[in-house]
Amino acid sequence: MAGRTVLVLGGGVGGVVAATRLRALLPQADRVVLIDREPRHLFQPSLLWLATGARTAEEIQRPLARLARKGIEVVQADVQAIDPSRRVVTAGGRDFAGDAIIVSLGAELAPEMIPGLAESGHNLYSLRGAEAIRDGLRSLRAGRVVVLTAAPAYKCPAAPYEAAMLIEAFLRRQDAKVRVDLYAAEPGPMGVAGPAVSAAVRQTVESKGIGYHPDHQITKVDPTLRVLTFANGATAPFDLLVYVPPHRAPAVIRASALAGETGWVNVDRNTFATSFAGVYAIGDVTTVPLTIGKPLPKAGVFAHRQAEVVAANIAAAWAERPRTRTFDGHGECFLETGGGMAGFGAGNFYGEPTPMITLRGPNRWWHWGKVLFEWSWLRRWV
Repeated sequence: MAGRTVLVLGGGVGGVVAATRLRALLPQADRVVLIDREPRHLFQPSLLWLATGARTAEEIQRPLARLARKGIEVVQADVQAIDPSRRVVTAGGRDFAGDAIIVSLGAELAPEMIPGLAESGHNLYSLRGAEAIRDGLRSLRAGRVVVLTAAPAYKCPAAPYEAAMLIEAFLRRQDAKVRVDLYAAEPGPMGVAGPAVSAAVRQTVESKGIGYHPDHQITKVDPTLRVLTFANGATAPFDLLVYVPPHRAPAVIRASALAGETGWVNVDRNTFATSFAGVYAIGDVTTVPLTIGKPLPKAGVFAHRQAEVVAANIAAAWAERPRTRTFDGHGECFLETGGGMAGFGAGNFYGEPTPMITLRGPNRWWHWGKVLFEWSWLRRWV
């Protein structure tokens, strides 16, 4: 019997885990093909440490070509079109046909949606932006750093709050006379985690002397005057701007039949199957509504676990066994607070009637836990 082919689109956390698990579960006659435009896997949680000088770019990246040692076919190409009904993907000018497709293309970062934003500041969620933040902090001796969330929903909900605290700690070590302010489009930190966690994170941020300004939706940035303008009429000057840009579904998804009414891919929240047979979507490219009226946060921990579920179910289906794995909504994340300290939040985001999340720390144990997680993840998966 001829082997089957599964196409994995995207070389982030979800794509790497899905491809690796499938290669271990499927017969050798079956092909696992991973397609990504980038030659290297970037471990995005460590961008915070890159931005504050604790890591280099080389330390937080690995060549995707290494996956070939596991028997995974790696294609470096831009995904140009997806036909989910035929299970055909066009990438790099070639058509790839699959018996199954796993879409793990992440979110598209779109700073251009806010006039002046890209020209005025540095994108916390990009490699180049994190390096620019690091260089800007090293040369800043006085003034004002603003950390900004440009829209109320974004991946890695803890990251801008971690960034503000890590930046404050960095500047304090440098003995710089710099004020740090965080302007958030959302009404509070990590709102999906519940009011208790949100209040605890806010208290931790403000205890560092960081000014916190929620419900400030940015409308434009003046790169010459270095001034932010918000929808509520407020303005704020800055000397260094660190921003989380607006997110949207990738253009190839928005142009495909996979796009839901919001542009993101709608999936079954337990199996991450789409409405097309043999086509799945995981991670940041999906939208999963919760009973509280907010979507499941976009985060690597969820992409990882969704990848495990999808890989196991594809392998079971191809072996004509029952599909038994489901995603249960559990997740966790570290919360860096500066000074070698971190907190740790964990719980069930599918909890009823509301997510059930607890926050522990901060202490040094959780910080070293994150360091160990970074090391072990890169060593194991890429």
